[in-house]
Amino acid sequence: MVLNNTVPLLLLSILMLGVLGNAQLTSDFYSTTCPNVTVIARSLLEQASRSDVRLTAQVMRLHFHDCFVNGCDGSVLLDASLADGVEGEKEAFQNAGSLGGFEVIDEIKTALENVCPGVVSCADILAITAEISVSLAGGPSWNVLLGRRDGRTANRDDAVAALPLGPDSLDILTTKFSEHNLDTTDLVALSGAHTFGRVQCAAISNRVNNFDGINGQSDPSVEPAFLQTLRRQCPRGGSPTALVNLDPTSPDSFDNDYFKNLQNNRGVLESDQILFSSRRVSTVSLVNRFAENQSEFFRAFARSMIKMGNVKTLTGTEGEIRRDCRRVN
Repeated sequence: MVLNNTVPLLLLSILMLGVLGNAQLTSDFYSTTCPNVTVIARSLLEQASRSDVRLTAQVMRLHFHDCFVNGCDGSVLLDASLADGVEGEKEAFQNAGSLGGFEVIDEIKTALENVCPGVVSCADILAITAEISVSLAGGPSWNVLLGRRDGRTANRDDAVAALPLGPDSLDILTTKFSEHNLDTTDLVALSGAHTFGRVQCAAISNRVNNFDGINGQSDPSVEPAFLQTLRRQCPRGGSPTALVNLDPTSPDSFDNDYFKNLQNNRGVLESDQILFSSRRVSTVSLVNRFAENQSEFFRAFARSMIKMGNVKTLTGTEGEIRRDCRRVN
C-alpha cells in the first residue's frame, strides 16, 4: 500500500474552521501579495539541506521554540540588543549553542524582501519552513495557516520557564503544554518530532553518567545495550557539545521509529522515554498507537502543528513585519 502523507482536505478544512475562530489566519493569506512565498522558501531550504542533513530538524525546532515563548511571533529569531530592549531567547539555557537554522531563515527572508518587500512576517516564515522541513524528511504535509505578525520583544526568562527540558517529569511536560492549550495527544504527537535531528551530550550526560546526582549511576529506564552505546558516544569527561542522534534507527527521516524506540526503552532524552516508561495509560496508549500506525501519527502530528501554530498569534495591526528577522524595525 502506498502511504499518502497528506492530511485529507476535509479534515484540514474542519481543523481550520476551529482554528480560525480564535485568530485571523488563512492558508491563502499571501495569495495576492506574495503568491510564491512557499515556492521560494522550499527552493532555498531544499538547497541548503543538501549540504547539511541536520537543517530540516533544526528549522522545525525553531518554530516549536518560537511558539512556546510569547506565542508564534518570531521572537526566537531576535538577536539580543540593549538598544532595542531585546533580551534574546537564543541565550536561554534550552537554546544556547543548540539552536540552528538561523542562516537559512535569513536567506529566505532576504529573498522574500526582494520580491515582496514588507509583506511576509518572520513568524510565518518559521511556520512555512517547519512544514517544508517535515515534508522534505519524508513526513506529512499540511496546509499552513498564515497571517502572523512579528513581535517586537523577546523574553529569555520566559524561554527558560516555558521550554521543555530533558529531565522534566511527565507532570511538568503536561503543564508546559497545557499552558498553550495543547493536550496529551499534542504532547505525544509533537514529541514525535524527535524522530529526526541531534542532541548535544550535555542534555543527556546526567542521565547516562550521573543520574539523580550519583556518580556512575544511570537512568534505569534505559535499555542496557543502548545505555552502553550512549556512554560510548557521551563518555564521562567528554565533549558536552558532541552530538547524538535523537532517533538511532533513522536519524534523518521523519517516521514513527521514534515511538518504536520508546517501546524498546531506547528513547534518548528522559523526557522522551517518560512518555512510555511512566506507565501513564494516556501517553503509553498513544505511543503504542503511533508506533503501530505511522499514518495515524502523521495525521495527529499535522493536527497538532496547526494547533501549535495558532498559539498567541499577532494579527491585523498588532506587532510588525520585520525587514530583518534578527532585529525589530
